[in-house]
Amino acid sequence: MSVAKPATTPLEKPAPVALPWSVSAAADAVMAEATALPVASAAVCTVSACLSLSQIAPAQAPALVASTEPETATSLADRTTAIAQAADSAASDQAALARASQNPIASLISVPFQNNTNFGVGEFNRTSNILNVQPVIPVPLSDNLTLVNRTIIPIAYQPELAAGLDSAFGLGDINYTGFFVPQSAGNFTWGVGPSLLLPTATDTILGTGKWSIGPAAVALVTQGPIVTGALVSQLWSFAGDSDRQDVSLLTVQPFFNYNFAGGWYASTSPIITANWQADGEQWTVPIGGGVGRVFKIGSQPVNASLQAYWNAIRPEGAADWTLRAQFTLLFP
Repeated sequence: MSVAKPATTPLEKPAPVALPWSVSAAADAVMAEATALPVASAAVCTVSACLSLSQIAPAQAPALVASTEPETATSLADRTTAIAQAADSAASDQAALARASQNPIASLISVPFQNNTNFGVGEFNRTSNILNVQPVIPVPLSDNLTLVNRTIIPIAYQPELAAGLDSAFGLGDINYTGFFVPQSAGNFTWGVGPSLLLPTATDTILGTGKWSIGPAAVALVTQGPIVTGALVSQLWSFAGDSDRQDVSLLTVQPFFNYNFAGGWYASTSPIITANWQADGEQWTVPIGGGVGRVFKIGSQPVNASLQAYWNAIRPEGAADWTLRAQFTLLFP
């Protein structure tokens, strides 16, 4: 007696399940971000197929099935190494940019905006403010010599310092310094050149009224995470308003930076001055420091820092302390 075989009914392939809009949008966003990484392109195609973001054509099925096979240990290790190397390279570039931005004579175009708010100024303990726009433009003169042009353009507000004196707001005296920097293969860099003070102030209390000139020098050492050195200049007046006091001004700016991961750094760079023409206390000696970070806004590298300084030694009427905020555009 023969037994009839049961009839077989062919199974239909289920249609892809439509995803809710929110899930689809999230998947699209993940895919867009993931495709920015070359090593993730193949995986994105697989994720797209598995989530049924688009219907799989029969001719595509074998390739997609093949792409979902487990990676070998070797290929996975290669991809992991590539990602790690890319991350190390990015971190190294960021650290190098941070050190270059802390070097006043680096071959790096930069435009710092340094705002100094001075507290406790004058007879009435007022607050003054000076915004220094300080473009730095290096110009190669030869294979072994670079001229680093540094200009300080002050925009100042000076309150009433004593009875009978007016307040003022406007442009101060512009200071240009050109450093001739020889090429250096080691971690020590130096430069020398002239410094010129132009009597461009729009109000008498915002400037000296004198043309002044003198030498300037800078030297620094870069060692691992440390960038340290000093900038020195001496100005003497040689022309200008004969009714104004002569200028003999020494400026010393030591600086010390310690760089951390992620572009962060700790810094101190007090501006020490000696006014040799002053009748009373000639020196101003600040003590302090702060923190900063080098990062990107979009594709633009920037350096931002905040520092505070107490004037431990100061002439009568000078500020008690200063808050310095700086924002620098970097063009490597």
